[in-house]
Amino acid sequence: MKVIAFNGSPRQDGNTARLLRYVLAELESDGIKTELVQIGGKPVHGCTACGKCFETRDMRCVIDADFVNECIEKMAKADGILLGSPTYFADVSPEIKALIDRAGFVAMANDSLFARKAGAAVVAVRRAGGIHVFDTINHFFGISNMITVGSTYWNIGLGFEPGDVDSDGEGIETMRTLGRNMAWLLGKIRE
Repeated sequence: MKVIAFNGSPRQDGNTARLLRYVLAELESDGIKTELVQIGGKPVHGCTACGKCFETRDMRCVIDADFVNECIEKMAKADGILLGSPTYFADVSPEIKALIDRAGFVAMANDSLFARKAGAAVVAVRRAGGIHVFDTINHFFGISNMITVGSTYWNIGLGFEPGDVDSDGEGIETMRTLGRNMAWLLGKIRE
């Protein structure tokens, strides 16, 4: 089994990445392979609504000038998907939004490519607005026919400066529980 995580923050070792690593550590301790992909801060093109993915149905977006097709391929091969984003004006980062839109259309065009995969949002927030980020990511999982994994609270960690989330005990425990819940669910799906 494998879980692929996407860090939508341009900070490679910022709060979003740190939260994702707490989740990944729990998955790895359960024997699940993981990979963390840095998408934030890289040039990623938004969806142009061209509809070509519905014509070609080749599990790819026709925009080939960035690495989103590599991300879609990783998502298709994974059993679980984590999308992590900082809170930008009460929503996801532009890179995560582009991935959601393009991967979402490609998935729909290819017979629900991500159906029954486990998915979870991971959100870093300074103070407020994180619930909308959480909802945006979870809407992607819902429309993609995926199973959304939860925790004991919303999958959100509080922090402003890189590393601040390491002081958010409740956020850390939420991430660890999320990792354990995803590992459990993936085990049940495999049975």
